[in-house]
Amino acid sequence: MKGLVTIFGGSGFVGSQSVRVLAKAGRRIRVAVRRPWQAYRLRLLGDVGQIEIVQANVRNPASIERALEGAEDCVNAAAVMYEAGRQKFQSLHVMGAQNIAEAARRRGVGRFVQISALGADPHSPAKYARTKADGEAAVRAIYPDAVVLRPSVVFGPEDKFFNRFAAMAVTSPALPLIGGGETRFQPVFVGDVAKAVGAALEGPGGGTYELGGPSVYSFRQLMELVLKEIGRERLLLPIPWSAAALIGTVGDFAAGFGFAPPLTADQVALLRADNVVAAGAPGLAELGVTPTPLEPIIPTYLYRYRKGGQFADLGIEAQA
Repeated sequence: MKGLVTIFGGSGFVGSQSVRVLAKAGRRIRVAVRRPWQAYRLRLLGDVGQIEIVQANVRNPASIERALEGAEDCVNAAAVMYEAGRQKFQSLHVMGAQNIAEAARRRGVGRFVQISALGADPHSPAKYARTKADGEAAVRAIYPDAVVLRPSVVFGPEDKFFNRFAAMAVTSPALPLIGGGETRFQPVFVGDVAKAVGAALEGPGGGTYELGGPSVYSFRQLMELVLKEIGRERLLLPIPWSAAALIGTVGDFAAGFGFAPPLTADQVALLRADNVVAAGAPGLAELGVTPTPLEPIIPTYLYRYRKGGQFADLGIEAQA
């Protein structure tokens, strides 16, 4: 087998698919997660002994050091979409990334891949985007040749975007169009992001890559696509930014009590800006990855939200 790579946040949506790709490439993998008992299924992605699960917290430098012992390369996929309890943007996206990079440098780790987010900007009104940019800067201060990957909205069987709105459409008479639904996205397949991680570990190193799929959609178009796929007619209700901010504030309150919020105030701020690859920016093509279209993939997992599940007849008029 090839050399050992440690993946922080390897049990997450992108991290777990990265484990799959790297296992197929013959890498030895150490998955560093806060709750290892929730990640043992990942061992099934490789041969016996190929994938190791260890406990590590990016806020705890000693645990990071242990997770990096003997590693040749490192991938940081640890992140959160909203703040709750001790899981804060600053502590994970910035201090966590810095802790990992510092420990990796001390351990003599070679390649470093930082998974960031499209729209990362130190001047963004959204704290999520600001801390993602600050995390990139913290890593680059230690690893100037680190590879930074910035994916747009990531889709796939366990995504938190299409699944969330499809589930909402099952019980709600309407889907919200935040800010009128004009914000643009360039959804990227989780398998392609994982392939980009593998390519980044094998390539010459260095650079920032913006990862988007082959097509750009407005938020409204994505909601229409979800409804068409699950065979349900629902009202698409435009929500003004002021009202969305109020809903987000309620979501923040819910998150403070341990509930997963449908929307946070920071996410509302994030939605004010388009989430598409900048013209001329290096991306999947430069990493040797052909982007996968959205339309052939989402039917493979959104079928469960149809009336009748996978056996629903979408050739007839959509019903409740």
